[in-house]
Amino acid sequence: MASARLVALAAFLLLLLFALGPGEARAADDGEVRALLALGAALDPTGRLLPSWAPGRDPCAPAPSGGFEGVACDARGAVANVSLQGKGLAGTLPPAVAGLRSLTGLYLHYNALRGGIPRELAALAALTDLYLDVNNFSGPIPSEIGAMASLQVVQLCYNQLTGSIPTQLGNLTRLTVLALQYNRFNGAIPASLGDLPLLARLDLSFNRLFGSIPVRLAQLPSLVVLDVRNNSLTGSVPAELAAKLQAGFQYGNNSDLCGAGLPALRPCTLAELIDPDRPQPFSAGIAPQVTPSDGRGNGRVPSTRALAAVVVVAVTLLVATGVGLFALSWRRWRRQRVAGGSPSTISGGRCSTEVVPSAAKASSARKSSSSALASLEYSNAWDPLADARGGLGFLSQDVQLAQSLRISTEEVESATRYFSELNLLGRRGKKAGGLAATYRGTLRDGTSVAVKRLGKTCCRQEEADFLSGLRLLAELRHDNVVALKGFCCSRARGECFLVYDFVPNGSLSQFLDADADTTAGGSGRVLQWSTRISIIRGIAKGIEYLHSTRTNKPALVHQNISADKVLLDYAYRPLVSGCGLHKLLVDDLVFSTLKASAAMGYLAPEYTTVGRLSEKSDVYAFGVIVLQVLTGRRKVTATAQLPTGNVDELVDGNLQGSYSAAEAAMLAKIGSACTSEDPDQRPTMAELLQELDTI
Repeated sequence: MASARLVALAAFLLLLLFALGPGEARAADDGEVRALLALGAALDPTGRLLPSWAPGRDPCAPAPSGGFEGVACDARGAVANVSLQGKGLAGTLPPAVAGLRSLTGLYLHYNALRGGIPRELAALAALTDLYLDVNNFSGPIPSEIGAMASLQVVQLCYNQLTGSIPTQLGNLTRLTVLALQYNRFNGAIPASLGDLPLLARLDLSFNRLFGSIPVRLAQLPSLVVLDVRNNSLTGSVPAELAAKLQAGFQYGNNSDLCGAGLPALRPCTLAELIDPDRPQPFSAGIAPQVTPSDGRGNGRVPSTRALAAVVVVAVTLLVATGVGLFALSWRRWRRQRVAGGSPSTISGGRCSTEVVPSAAKASSARKSSSSALASLEYSNAWDPLADARGGLGFLSQDVQLAQSLRISTEEVESATRYFSELNLLGRRGKKAGGLAATYRGTLRDGTSVAVKRLGKTCCRQEEADFLSGLRLLAELRHDNVVALKGFCCSRARGECFLVYDFVPNGSLSQFLDADADTTAGGSGRVLQWSTRISIIRGIAKGIEYLHSTRTNKPALVHQNISADKVLLDYAYRPLVSGCGLHKLLVDDLVFSTLKASAAMGYLAPEYTTVGRLSEKSDVYAFGVIVLQVLTGRRKVTATAQLPTGNVDELVDGNLQGSYSAAEAAMLAKIGSACTSEDPDQRPTMAELLQELDTI
C-alpha cells in the first residue's frame, strides 16, 4: 500500500515537472526579451541608436539577419553579454536589467547615461564584469552590490557618484579591479576592502575621501596598484604598504598624510602613528589632547622659556613647510609640462589606472621624439616603463598610428584575468625570466584578443633594434595578416605586451589529420575543397604582402611560416601570424623557433649551408603548407610528385571525391615547385598568386 502511494506520488511529481518545466523555460526566455526591450528603451529613449532592439526579433539570432546589436548569448540561448560602449546613449540604467539572470558582462562605458545605479543589479548573480565608467551616473553605490559574489571587475570611474564607499564591497571575494576614481565620494576608505584576497588594483583617486589608509590594505596578497591621489586623507601611511607596492602606490595631493620611506611625505608625529589595534576606519592624526598630571590631579603649567621654545620651533617648521610646499608645487608644475598634462587622464579611449613611475621622468629630457604609445628607457639595457607617454622613437607622422595602438597594462592584466593559466594559449622559452607566452583575453568593450607576453630577456637589448622592429609591426596591415592591435610595457614587471585580435577558429594545423579527431566520426573538422582553395590563396596573398615593398613598409621575410602560424577566422579566412616578431626577439629565441620549424619540415634545406633565410625560404614553407592542405596531413614529403594521371593517392580521402582533379593537380604542381631543393628554381609569391588566380 505504501509502495503504491510512493509510485503514485512519483508519477504526480513527474507530471508536474513536465507541466511546469517547459512553461518556466518559455517564461524565462520571454522574460529576458521583455527585460532587453525595457533596457533598450531606457538606455536609448530617442529610439534612434538601437534600431535592432525591436519587438518580434530574436535577440540571439546571428547578425546581420537578426539579433540585438551588442547582445551575445550563451549556448543555452540566454543573454550572457550586453556590450554597448561608446554608442552615445543618454538615457538611464533601469531596474529591468535584473531580468537578464544569466548576464556575465555589462559594458555600458563611454556613454552619457545619467541617473542612479539601480539596486536591482544585485539580482545578477552571474555578473563578473560591470563597466559603467565614463558616464554621468549620480547618487550612491547601492550597498546591495556587495552581495554579487561573482563580480571580478567593477569600473565606475569618471562619473558623478556621491556618498560613501559601501563597506559591503568587502564581501566581493572574487574582485580583482575596483576603479572608483574621478567621482565625488566622501567618508573613509572602508577597512573591509582589506578582505578581498584577489584585489590587484584599487583606484580611489580624485574624490573627497578623508580619514586614514586602513592597515589591512597592506595585507592584501594580490594588490599591485593603490591610487589614492587628490583626496583629503590624513594620518600615517602603513609602512608595509609603501614597501610592498613601491611605484604602484600613488598618494600625491593628500597634504595631511605622513610616513617613513616616502620622499614626498613628512615624518609622522607620535599622535599620527597608526595603532594597529585601533578600530578602522578612523581619522588618524586627531588624537585626544592629554595634559600630563603631576600626580596630584593638577596639570603642570609649562614655563615661559618652554613656551618660547615651542613658538620658535613652530615658526621654523612653518617656514620649512612653506618652502617645501612651494618646491613641491614648482616641481609638479614642471613635471606636468614635461608630461603634457595631468598625471591621470582618459587617454586612448580608455579609463586607465596605469602606474607612472617617477624614474621615468629622468629620461624624458633625453628623448628626441615622443609618442603616446609607450615609453622605453634603456639606461640599463632593456628597461620598459609602465607609463605610456613619450619616447618610443616614432617619427612625427607615426604619432597618430602610435596613439591608436596604445593600451594600458591595467587593461592587459584585466583582459587576461591577470594572466590566468586558464587563458594560456601557448608558451615558448622556458628560461627563467625569459618567458614568451600567449594568452587569450577579453577587453573592456568585449573584444576578444590574444596577448603575447614577452619577458625582458626575450627582447633585443639594443634600443634601435627593438624600436625598429616595433615600428615595423605597427605598419603591417593586410586582410591576410594578423595586425598588431595594441602595445604596452610594464617597468614593474619587466615585460612588454603585444595585443592582437583573437582569431576564433584556431590554427590551420588543427584541421590537419582530421580523421584522428573522434568528434562526429572523425570528420568534424574536415575542410571542404573550396575552403582549402580559398585558404591557400589567402596565405599566398599574406606572404606576398610581406615580401613586397610598400609605403612605410620594407620587404619582410617571415622566417617561421607553418600551419601553426596560419590562423582561421569565423569565415575561414586565413591570417598569417607572427609576422616580424624576429625583429623584436633575441637570436636565441628565434633560433629555438627555427629548430621547431625544421623538425616539422618547414625549414628550407639551404639554411643548413648558408645560415640565412630569404623570401625563397618562405616560399618553401608555403609549399609544405600547400601539400598539407591538399593531403590533409601534417606529415608530407616536401618534394611530393604528382602521381601520373591520378591524384586520388594524394588528395585527402576525407573529401570522398568532392574535389576538382584539375585543381588538385595544379596545387600538387605548385607544392612541388615551391619545395624544390634549389631555391632559384622556386617561384616568387607574386608568380604563385598569378597562378592561383587561375584556379
